[in-house]
Amino acid sequence: MMQHTEQIDLNRIPRHVAIIMDGNGRWAKKQGKERCQGHQAGAETVHVIAEEAARLGVKYLTLYTFSTENWNRPAEEVAALMSLLFESIEEEMFMKNNISFRVIGDIKKLPDNVRERLTACIEHTAANTGMCLVLALSYSSRWELTEATRQIATLVQEGKLTPAGITDETITRQLTTSFMPDPDLLIRTGGEIRLSNYLLWQCAYSELYFCDTFWPDFSAREFQKAICDYQGRERRFGKTSEQIR
Repeated sequence: MMQHTEQIDLNRIPRHVAIIMDGNGRWAKKQGKERCQGHQAGAETVHVIAEEAARLGVKYLTLYTFSTENWNRPAEEVAALMSLLFESIEEEMFMKNNISFRVIGDIKKLPDNVRERLTACIEHTAANTGMCLVLALSYSSRWELTEATRQIATLVQEGKLTPAGITDETITRQLTTSFMPDPDLLIRTGGEIRLSNYLLWQCAYSELYFCDTFWPDFSAREFQKAICDYQGRERRFGKTSEQIR
């Protein structure tokens, strides 16, 4: 057993953990390597953390893999990221760990071969009953909320919904994340303290955990530390401590 495992209450594991995987480029620079090598190391960390999350009993793990803003990066880096994404989807890991696979984001922008690989993995793992690993690809909250607003406006225009009938639940149902609960815990690696346009609606009451560790160095032990930190907090959702107790 790794250090910290014995401190974790397996009856209080967060149902949904979202992660902003930050620091690949800075890790590579520190190592004297190319940025693409940092992304490669980060892809290996995805497998480690996915397996650890599944082992602990996390039901949904959502990873911020590529934002809509990332399309503005140098073309050669975007191309390398797309190639890495294609190569790193290993169905064996999903099947071995009983993990299903989903994607959220504007995936029509992805290269055809990547989109086809993603679709095949989603279909082949659909019957798995353990954790659901979700990649946020070509995703941003502002894009998602804009799309949801358009869909709701269409429903109003078609007479299927009235403006007065729009509720929090109406919006939630139109989001790409409607198939899963909101994150209980959001982790950001790499030392930055911001949400970077990630799951803004969904993280309204999430516990936030920031650490300085670059994503390629984020180990199963580091993940356990984040879970322990989460379990030491009191989740009140606007209520008082007395009401929770």
